[in-house]
Amino acid sequence: MISEKGGPEVLAVREVPEPEAGPRDLTVQVAAAGVNRADILQRLGQYPPPPEAPSWPGLEVSGTVLEVGAGVAGDGWRVGDRVAALLPGGGYAERAVVPAGLALRIPDRVSTIDAAALPEGVATVWSNLRAARLSPGETLLVRGGSGGIGSLAVQIAHALGTRVLATAGGPQRTARLGALGAASSFDHRLPDLAGRVLAATGERGVDVILDVLGAGGLAENLAILAQDGRLVVIGLQQGRRGEIDLSTLMAKRAAVLGTMLRSRPLDQRIAIVDGVRRHVWPFLDDGSVHPVVHTRLSFDEAPEAHRLLESGEAFGKVLLLP
Repeated sequence: MISEKGGPEVLAVREVPEPEAGPRDLTVQVAAAGVNRADILQRLGQYPPPPEAPSWPGLEVSGTVLEVGAGVAGDGWRVGDRVAALLPGGGYAERAVVPAGLALRIPDRVSTIDAAALPEGVATVWSNLRAARLSPGETLLVRGGSGGIGSLAVQIAHALGTRVLATAGGPQRTARLGALGAASSFDHRLPDLAGRVLAATGERGVDVILDVLGAGGLAENLAILAQDGRLVVIGLQQGRRGEIDLSTLMAKRAAVLGTMLRSRPLDQRIAIVDGVRRHVWPFLDDGSVHPVVHTRLSFDEAPEAHRLLESGEAFGKVLLLP
C-alpha cells in the first residue's frame, strides 16, 4: 500500500519488492493491519517514517510467521506461529518484516485478524500509564474513549484496578464505554465537561488524564486534574500549540507529560513490548481485555478506512485486510 501526500484517494495498491529480513527479524504473512491516526498524518506529510521503515503506512499487523531470523531461532519462534507486532511502518502490505522483540504471540481466544487492533494501542497505553505512575485505586480520565487507543485504555486501566472515567461523542457511544469498564462516561458534545467530571469525583478531580486532543483540551484538562494530577498528551487532534495557566499548574502541583512511541529507539520499544507481554497480555487470556473492531476492509478500501478515522465515526479500530 503506497501513498503520496494528499487526501485518502492517494492510497493505492501497488507492487513493491519483497521486504528483506535481518538475523533478528521475523517475516510475517500479514492477515490484517491496524489503521491509526499516525497513518493519516504520514499520508499528509506531517509524520514521516523513520529511516529504517518502508515508505508506506502501517504501525501494527497480525498474521503468521513465514521466516525466523537466525539470531532469534532459539527464542521459541517457529514458522506458522500466530503473531501480532508493532512496526515502525510498512504494515499496509501482504508481508512485513518485524524485529522479533516487537512481536507478541496471539492468545488462543483472540482471532488472528482482530489481533491487529492491539499492538500499537496496547503499547501506547501501557507506556503512558507507566510514565504517569498510575496506581490501583487512582482515577483515570480517558479523553476519546471510543477510539482505537481509548477503547483499549478503558479496558486496561480497569483491569489494573483503576477507576476509569471516559469521554465520547453521543449517548450510544458513552453507553458502550460502560461495557468496557468505565465507571462513568461523559458526552463531550454537551456543555461544561469539566463541571460534570468534577461532580462525578466529588469535586476532587482525576489523578491522570490520557488526552488525544492536545492544545484544544489544555485548559479543560487542567481544571479537571486533582492535586498532584498528571496530564499525559498522546494526540494532537485539536492542535499542537496552546496556552496553559501556569499558576493553576503550580497550585495543583500538576505535571504535563508528552510521549511518542514510533520515534523511540528500538531498545526502548522492545522494553515497552516486553512490559506489555508480562503485564497486559495476560488480560487477553482471561478476557478482561479484548480487541474492539469497528470494521474490517480490504486494502483496496484503504481510502474509506482513512475517511472513517478522520470523520470520528469509528468506535474502536479499523482494520485493513490483504
